[in-house]
Amino acid sequence: MIDKHMISENFEKLFQAAKDVRDNAHVPYSKFKVGAAFLTEDNSIIAGCNVENAAYPQSQCAEASAIGNLVAKGFTKIKEVVVIGSGDLLCSPCGGCRQRLREFAALDVNIHMCNVNGHIKTSTLEDLLPDSFGPENL
Repeated sequence: MIDKHMISENFEKLFQAAKDVRDNAHVPYSKFKVGAAFLTEDNSIIAGCNVENAAYPQSQCAEASAIGNLVAKGFTKIKEVVVIGSGDLLCSPCGGCRQRLREFAALDVNIHMCNVNGHIKTSTLEDLLPDSFGPENL
């Protein structure tokens, strides 16, 4: 593991926010809790967790929940992301969430993928979503 102080100056706060909100995940079916935390343009932290539904396609990822919170609080930019899943492996945003993040984050935004014990890997949004379609394409 990388020393969390070397990742970014905001990593520790983002990690804790994602870890805390992850505890509130509604996952009665998969038991796979996910928490996400974003750093906004004014350095606020916005978080969200996954919410499952008996009708599986109606479930919501942690990143999508956090984006809803971001917009509801009047923010429009994501400067940094932490995602924490369950188990020992890293939790990478799914394809749909990568595109959702693209709406609010620049391609060079760092996405820190973690488990509950800490940081595993950091990638930029562009690394995770190459040749993406974004708002500037319209």
